[in-house]
Amino acid sequence: MSYHKLLGFDKEPFSTSPDPEFLHLTREHEIALTNILIELRLRRGLMVIFGDIGTGKTTLSRKLLQELRQRHDMLFHMILNPAFSTEEQLLSSLIRNFNIPQNPRFKNSVGEIMELRDTVERFLIHKAVQEKKTIVLIIDEAQKLNEEILEALRLLLNFETNQYKLIQVVLLGQMELYPKVAAMANFMDRISFKYTLHPLNLENTKAMIEFRLKKACENDAPKIFLDEAIQEIYAVTGGYPRRINMLCHQILKELVVENQKIVDREFVRNILDRPYGVRPPDLEGVWNQPSLTGGQSLIG
Repeated sequence: MSYHKLLGFDKEPFSTSPDPEFLHLTREHEIALTNILIELRLRRGLMVIFGDIGTGKTTLSRKLLQELRQRHDMLFHMILNPAFSTEEQLLSSLIRNFNIPQNPRFKNSVGEIMELRDTVERFLIHKAVQEKKTIVLIIDEAQKLNEEILEALRLLLNFETNQYKLIQVVLLGQMELYPKVAAMANFMDRISFKYTLHPLNLENTKAMIEFRLKKACENDAPKIFLDEAIQEIYAVTGGYPRRINMLCHQILKELVVENQKIVDREFVRNILDRPYGVRPPDLEGVWNQPSLTGGQSLIG
């Protein structure tokens, strides 16, 4: 029997998999998600979400995919690991993943970049203008994109009508993405919405833990974490959701091993003192990142 069932849960409460059902939408996540959906509906073009490792970018992207699947006028594709080094690789990926028809005589050689661009543009015109579809490209781990790929995305955003962009691009990346886009004025100018996800505060840390415990139970979730334990978890994780999940997962396993039912501050500290415990991460420099919140208000 799985450890979580021994504690009275139907599902694992603190899996690190980016399950959108377990995404606790803080005010920041709600602002980011709502504004992205608004910008997509208006077909404004480019949205960028920044955030340190573990702030919930990938889970937010899965929540966005969940929302898009419910909208029949959306065609979308998500790139999880954008390991492109050339524009040809990016365009070929779009052609393959959006099932774009190609000229059978086209061999996709390096010298035929214009043919690749024309193929993508014809597809976008057909789908976005004639069929009234919204074409969405979501790129996670966008900090891996090099300057050539960012420039290729900028060129894609040049495909537009007088009213809207033919393709919508959502980038989610770690903070090192910011200096890359900031160095490209023509790219930065095209961002219709940008936002930064920050670590949780103590209140949101407690809300997230209780939310995940509740989601893992068909009935009432057992009361496991005392407030003093949550304060300790917050202190040691810095409010980063991924770190919170990892530590809480370890705590629940130790509850089973120790045959305990309640987690207090001492229980958390004992786990941290063990050789295999989750130790406080080095947070030096995290709080000194520039604020990149776009200043857009939440539109109703």
